[in-house]
Amino acid sequence: MEKNKRMLLIINPRSGKEKIRTKLLDILDIFVKSGYEVQVHITQEALDARDVVVRDGAEKDLIVCSGGDGTLNETISGIMELPQQVQLGYIPAGSTNDFASSLRIPRQMLEAACAAAEGMPYPIDIGRFCNERYFVYVAGFGAFTEVSYLTPQDKKNFLGHQAYMLEGVKSLASIKSYMMKISWEENMLEGEFIFGMVTNTISVGGFKGLVNQDVALNDGLFEVLLIRKPRTPLELSDIVSGLFLKDEQGSELVYKFKTDFLRLQSPEPMDWALDGEFGGTKTDVTVENLYRCVEIRRIFP
Repeated sequence: MEKNKRMLLIINPRSGKEKIRTKLLDILDIFVKSGYEVQVHITQEALDARDVVVRDGAEKDLIVCSGGDGTLNETISGIMELPQQVQLGYIPAGSTNDFASSLRIPRQMLEAACAAAEGMPYPIDIGRFCNERYFVYVAGFGAFTEVSYLTPQDKKNFLGHQAYMLEGVKSLASIKSYMMKISWEENMLEGEFIFGMVTNTISVGGFKGLVNQDVALNDGLFEVLLIRKPRTPLELSDIVSGLFLKDEQGSELVYKFKTDFLRLQSPEPMDWALDGEFGGTKTDVTVENLYRCVEIRRIFP
C-alpha cells in the first residue's frame, strides 16, 4: 500500500438529503486503504470550499469534494487559483448533479469514492466568466435561471428535479426580456431575448434535451442556446418545439451554436446564474472556454 499521499476532502453536509452523514466512515476507509492521509473540511458557508482549496490545496496530491454542483463549482474555482494543477475527485451529493451525469461519475457515493481514489484523470474544459469567476457546466440568464438559486435547499432536497419545475412554472407569467447585442467569432445577434445559456454538459436541471447531442466536455467549445422573445402564442409553441429538435437551428426564435468565446451586452442589468448559484448582475459579459485545464478522476478513461 502506498503511503504519504495527501488528500483534501471537502464536504458540504447540507447537499442533497444529507446522505454523506451515513457514508462518511466508509468513504474515509476507502481513501485510507488507497494510501491517503486525509484532511477533512466541512464547509460552513458560501465560498468556504474555494477558500480552503486556495489555502491548503497546493500541498495536496488529490482534492476531493462531496456536494452538489455549487460545491463542485467552488472547489474547481479554488483549483484554478493554485500555482499548479491538482487532480480532482467528485462524490456527487446534490439534488441534480448535472455535471456528474455528463462525466459518468457513479451516483452511488462509495463507487464515486473509489473512482476518486483510483480512477483515471479526465481533462475537462472550464468556463471563465467576466475574467473574474469560473463555471463548470452552465452560465445562464433570463427565464428560469433564477429558479436554481432561489429554490430553498430544503425544497431541493425534498423534491429534487420537481423543485425546479415548480418554481419555474411560477415564473412563466412574468417572463422578462432583455435588449441585447450578442457577438461571437464573426457573428452577431441583436434584439430582445428571454433566455440564454452557455453550457459544457449533457443535461441541465436534469433535462437532457436542451443541449445538442454531440457534446464533448473537452473540445474547447461551449454549446450556446439563445431564445428570442415570442410575440404570439404560436411563436411560443414554435420555441418549445425548437428547443427539443436535434438540429443546430431549432427555429427562427431559437439559436443553437458552438463557440469558445462569447460577449453579451445589454443596456439593462441582468442577473446571471453560474452552475445553479447566483453569478452577479451584469450589463457586459464575456464568457471564455479554458481548454482542458482541470483533470477530474473517473472510472472510464
